[in-house]
Amino acid sequence: MEQVSARLASLSPSETLAMSQKSQELKAQGFNVINLSVGEPDFFTPDHIKEAAKKAIDDNFSFYSPVPGYMDLRKAVCDKLKRENDLDYTPEQIIVSGGAKQSVCNTLLCVVGPGDEVIIPTPAWVSYMEMVKLAEGTNVLVKAGIDQDFKITPAQLEAAITDKTKAIILCSPSNPTGSVYSKEELKALADVLAKYPNITIIADEIYEHINYIGKHESIAQFENVRDRVVIVNGVSKAYAMTGWRIGYIAAPLWIAKACNKLQGQYTSGPSSIAQKAAVAAYNGPQECVEVMREAFDRRRKLVIEMAKEIPGFKVNVPDGAFYLFPDVSALFGKSFEGKVINDASDLAMYLLEKALVATVGGNAFGAPECLRFSYATSDENLVEAMNRIKEAVALLK
Repeated sequence: MEQVSARLASLSPSETLAMSQKSQELKAQGFNVINLSVGEPDFFTPDHIKEAAKKAIDDNFSFYSPVPGYMDLRKAVCDKLKRENDLDYTPEQIIVSGGAKQSVCNTLLCVVGPGDEVIIPTPAWVSYMEMVKLAEGTNVLVKAGIDQDFKITPAQLEAAITDKTKAIILCSPSNPTGSVYSKEELKALADVLAKYPNITIIADEIYEHINYIGKHESIAQFENVRDRVVIVNGVSKAYAMTGWRIGYIAAPLWIAKACNKLQGQYTSGPSSIAQKAAVAAYNGPQECVEVMREAFDRRRKLVIEMAKEIPGFKVNVPDGAFYLFPDVSALFGKSFEGKVINDASDLAMYLLEKALVATVGGNAFGAPECLRFSYATSDENLVEAMNRIKEAVALLK
């Protein structure tokens, strides 16, 4: 009898990966699909980082790495946090994992148990809610719409907290919205959380360097909550290293020790070669980060202008990451050849089939009225994709 565990049965498949797979299948059939569904820089990993990986192979870094990561990488992370964020951490507070995704999941599995509530401002990345389910916790979704730039208010946060609240996940810059919390906004949230010492704050900062409004702000800078903040970051977005799978937490020592214990039982340390590449990313020249950020900014402006011209699209201006998240609810109820658009997932499927453009419906992010575009692709692809979308939307009656 084929029966998966209740734990697995409760999980939803990743809608972003599902849309990417569908677009790949169409491509394999010879269709010219433009994929705007994946949250991945389209740049190659910078050469000096690749060279460090090659040297690591030649230097025989082919043995098991320490569970929490090599000491030189953990020191490099501490140096980065001091240099860029003015935050003081010791290597013992850093746990390196197989991507920031594992870092978030490790933390949740270490602090959340049955009946514990985790506050997730939505729209939110698809995997947060599923990870909370894995930890047997309860998701408490706090909705922030496009009119508030998808950012929750202190009053909304206060209203969501109960005696069962164990954690909150804050993502800034945000996937899927591109929203960035300012220092003042983060301080206001920190002041609320300061009243509840049992709540762990998971700060997902993986998009830190893809920021169009100046300096990144971390909630870990505020002393009234610092001892409860777990920073999650990694090399994938800033250094175009998605496939290298290196993320980390910078955490209170007790959480770092817990994650070390957990990781020691189910993955051990991450790839030795990828870690040596990550050391070069953090310790080497940083100009490559700015070159990519400038390209993303150019594309962002291009996509915003083109999206504003599509009837039925309500567009805000994202301040970070590489996503646009328009409200498309004005198109719901419209149809093409008898096929009715009921929500954003329907619209995403229609655009894939009719326009050969892969996007992701907002349903999976907790915002069924929105559609996510990644603009991490060439300017030419973006212009063509937005033109196709405009033409396909015009056919809806």
